[in-house]
This record gives sequence, structure tokens and C-alpha cells, in this order.
Amino acid sequence: MPTVQEIFEKLCEFAPLELQMDFDNSGFLIGRGDRPVKKALLTLDITLPVIREAEALGADLILSHHPVIFRALKELRPDGPGEKAMLLVEKGIAAICMHTNLDIAQGGVNDVLIRLLGAEPEQALDDDGCGRVGILPTELSLSEFLTRCRDRLRTNGLRYVDGGRPVHRIAVMGGSGGDALSCALEKGCDTYVTADVKYHSFLDAAELGLNLIDADHFCTETPVIPVLADRLSTAFPDVEFAVSKVHHQLISFF
Repeated sequence: MPTVQEIFEKLCEFAPLELQMDFDNSGFLIGRGDRPVKKALLTLDITLPVIREAEALGADLILSHHPVIFRALKELRPDGPGEKAMLLVEKGIAAICMHTNLDIAQGGVNDVLIRLLGAEPEQALDDDGCGRVGILPTELSLSEFLTRCRDRLRTNGLRYVDGGRPVHRIAVMGGSGGDALSCALEKGCDTYVTADVKYHSFLDAAELGLNLIDADHFCTETPVIPVLADRLSTAFPDVEFAVSKVHHQLISFF
């Protein structure tokens, strides 16, 4: 059986830690590197329900996109911010988290996202290597493209502004990308799909003639998880890589 360390090293070949941004905390964050892995659970976030799911599955490892330890922990207590880290240690479940390095990596979050929406990645959206720009083979109306986003991303709602243009040259950034609106305009895009968009960004997009779509943080990033599971299954055929069934879109619309 491969060890936690061996799986981590394979992940680093795919999404090198050197790619992560300065504020990030990607990496092998919890556990013993020499522990053999028979089962691993993949998820966007390590939540308490996900930890319970991993325990029920008998998983030795959880692989997540968002870091389970992001800010400094000053204590490990069952009623504090270190609760999840404490539970993982107590249950002997390792945690590997690949965040902005997986956003930037070739074949990572943003390549998967733009391909899911029907375009091949042509170039990065911003100077950090995040986001992607591509061209749809066939021009769509905004209404048609919104339906595609909703259905393919399996989101329960979209927030958007109509820039008054058909959809052809698109930009995407999985997760929080509202601040990169100017990059989409500079790259000549008519449509930008991201998440966590603030009001002023919608206002700017409407005035500048850019279709801006907020398709939810979870829904724009989670498509990479099954792709990552398939890739690891090929590299480690003796390990069962399962995608979390309990982690889901958090935000609902009333």
C-alpha cells in the first residue's frame, strides 16, 4: 500500500506547492507520512460531517481543496477553532490540502471549470496564473449560457448581470474572483464566470458591457474533485479514492 507521503508527493507533481500564493497554507497538514493508505476521501472542505463520513468509510486520509488549517492555531480544544484538527489527530486520519496551487496548476480547478462550460483553456486570466480564458466553439445567447452554467455546475441559483452581449469569449475563475473583472475585460472577454462577487463588481460589469455570473464558490471549484479522484485512482490502483457524498453547496436561495 502507498503511504500518505507517497500520495502527497504524487499530488505535488500535479500541483506543485511552489505555485501556491503567499497567503496560502497548502500541503500535508496533519498526520503521519509513513502511514499506509487503503482508503482516501476527497472533498472541497474538511467539515465536521466530512470527518464523520471519513471515519465511517474507514479512510486513512482526507484530500481537500481548502486548507483545514489556514490561520494560526493557538490551542486544540473540542470547542474551539482547532476542533477539526484535533478530531483528525484523535482518529488517525491524515489531511492533505491543495488550494491555490491546484487553482493555478495545469489540469487543475480552472482548466476543469472552463472545459466543463464548453471552452478549451487558452491562457491564464491574471498575472498569478489563476483563472482561464477560452472561446466557445459556438456563440450562445446569455440565456443559453446561463442554463448551461446552472446545469453543468449543478448550482441551485445564479447571480448575474447582463452586459448586453452574446457569449463567445469567456473567462472563469473558480472561487472568489470578483476582483479580477478588469482582467477579463483586458483579455477581450464578453463573459466572466466566478463566485463571491460583490455589488460594486456587478455595477462595474453592467456599465462596462461584461456579462458577469456568480455561480457559487462551491459549485465553481468542486468539479475538480472527481477529476482528481480519477487521476489518483490511476496512479494508485490499490487505494480506494471516494468523493464525499455529504459535502454540498452550502448557500440556498429563498
